[in-house]
Amino acid sequence: MYKVTIQPGEQSFEVGEQENILEAGLRAGLPLPYSCRGGSCGSCAATVQSGELSYPKGAPPALTARDQEQGRALLCQAVAHSDLVLDNPRMAAEDELPVKMLPARVEKLRKLNHDVMEVTLKLPASQSLKFLAGQYVEVLLRDGKRRAFSVANAPSEDQSLELHIRHVPGGHFTTHVFDEMKERALLRIEAPLGTFYIRESERPLILVGGGTGFAPLKGIMEDLMAQGLDRPVHIYWGVRSKADLYMDDLPRGWAQRYDNVSYVPVLPDPQTEDAWEGRTGWVHDAVAEDFADLSAYDVYMSGPPPMIVAAQNAFREQGLPAEQLYSDSFEYSSDTLEALADEHEEKAG
Repeated sequence: MYKVTIQPGEQSFEVGEQENILEAGLRAGLPLPYSCRGGSCGSCAATVQSGELSYPKGAPPALTARDQEQGRALLCQAVAHSDLVLDNPRMAAEDELPVKMLPARVEKLRKLNHDVMEVTLKLPASQSLKFLAGQYVEVLLRDGKRRAFSVANAPSEDQSLELHIRHVPGGHFTTHVFDEMKERALLRIEAPLGTFYIRESERPLILVGGGTGFAPLKGIMEDLMAQGLDRPVHIYWGVRSKADLYMDDLPRGWAQRYDNVSYVPVLPDPQTEDAWEGRTGWVHDAVAEDFADLSAYDVYMSGPPPMIVAAQNAFREQGLPAEQLYSDSFEYSSDTLEALADEHEEKAG
């Protein structure tokens, strides 16, 4: 066993040989920040002050050669080879909100477009859930597997949870949501989870979403508006086609209502039927074009791993300090990835 000490705070825990460092820390009850657990978001980054670690599966996507030279490590993919002292300034300083397992009833199902369903969950009258805008819940399935979804509403509504669930081909649970789930169905959830939420700062905010990565940004915006929205917010939403802007009127309304809010939707390659007159290309490129120097901003990103990794690399070149970048990477579950691979093989055959 090795001893891992986290600074600041000098909190420590033990980790076995070839044991995942993040999992060991969470099991010990430490509020280590994390999101995707797949090495693509960088939320679990820490700086190695002393000791040795490695990555059995190879260097994580979000960890550059420069990061490694500077001693940065991604704990969700790392194993220890000695005692470690790690610097993790993102370690939650505030008291952690209690994580609960709760029953939740499907109160409403509303199809937002061809492949996104809004699912509203109602908690029992005797229960309430304290969470921070941007956090997520896990739906506990009967086979013991879990599915994670960001909460799309502000925490001021603590008896209902709004989820935006995209239908993934080969995804058993999302197919169930679209084809079989009925209102009043009962689910079990665990929440709140994740460290994707707004930190105290006076810097302007840039919120970047890809696809249903808009969901936690919606919850964050609703919470900021409830608190008075006292700093500039720039919202960027990148999707595949115009139809994927499933709540386009909402952020447009925010930008019209508030002088300190701007909204930029971005399509990578608009089709003729889109009749698109807005920004084109990748959403992170649009941010980089609009902000030559990102050093004075806090950036929050949520969406698919390729978007997160590309944006991290681009924004560093634009002067964004690592400690001012927060991300929530939307990973597919392992069995969904297997189903997608099987589907690809069948089509290829």
